[in-house]
Amino acid sequence: MYNLLISLGSCIVVFLLCFFVFDVPWWISFLVAMLVFSAAYILIARYVMKKVSAIMEAAGRDLQGQRIEKAIRSLQDAFRFGLWQFSIAGQIHSQIGMIYYMKRDFSNAFGHLEKCFAKNWVAMGMLAISYMKRNKKEKMVSTFEKAIQWSSKESLLWNLFAYCLNETGDTEKAIQILEKGKKKLPGDERLSGNLEALKSGKKMKMKSFGDMWLQFHLERQSVVMKQQAAALGGMARRRIIRK
Repeated sequence: MYNLLISLGSCIVVFLLCFFVFDVPWWISFLVAMLVFSAAYILIARYVMKKVSAIMEAAGRDLQGQRIEKAIRSLQDAFRFGLWQFSIAGQIHSQIGMIYYMKRDFSNAFGHLEKCFAKNWVAMGMLAISYMKRNKKEKMVSTFEKAIQWSSKESLLWNLFAYCLNETGDTEKAIQILEKGKKKLPGDERLSGNLEALKSGKKMKMKSFGDMWLQFHLERQSVVMKQQAAALGGMARRRIIRK
C-alpha cells in the first residue's frame, strides 16, 4: 500500500540522515525516524479517508434519490484510493455488493461480497446467504463465524446464522449458535424466543427485526408484500385517528 511504503521510506531516510549525516546516536535516530513514520502514516490515512468519505456521502445521497447506478459509479471511482490505504477496497466492495444484493441483482452482488470488509457484518451476512443458495454450506458457516468474530454483539447476526443453519436442515447446530449468542447477549429476548422455538420444533420468528431482516431477502416475496401492505394499512389508520 502506498501509504505504508511512503511512510516507511520517510522513516528510513530520516534515520540515515540523523545517524550518518548528523552523527546522532542510533537510538535517538531510531526514535525520530519512528515518529516521522507514525506522523506520515496518520496524515496520509486521514487525507485518503477524507476523500473516500466524501465519495461515500455523495453515493449515499444518490441512493436516497433512487439514483442507484450513479451511486455505484461513484463508489467505483473510490477504488483508486484502494492502493493507498488498507481496507478501503474491501469497504467499497461491501457497499457495492450490498446495493446489488438489496436490488436483487445477486449475480453482480456476489463478486463484490466475496471481497467485502469482514467488519461489515451485513455484507458478510449477505455473502453467507449467497453461499447457502449456492449449496456451499461450509463456506456459509465459515463466513458467519468470521462475521461473528468482529460483530458478536449483533443480535440479528446470531439469529441470521441460526436461521440459515435451520434452513439447511441443521437444527441442532442452529440451537448451539443461539445458545452461544445468548452468552454474548444474555438479555436478548429475540435470541431467547427463537431458541425456545427451535427446541419446540417451531419456526424462528424474524419479523421483529423489521427492514434489517427483510434486506436479506430470505422471506418469500408474497410475505414481504403482505407485511408492507399491513404497514401501510396501519399508517392509514393512524392518520384517520389523528383526524
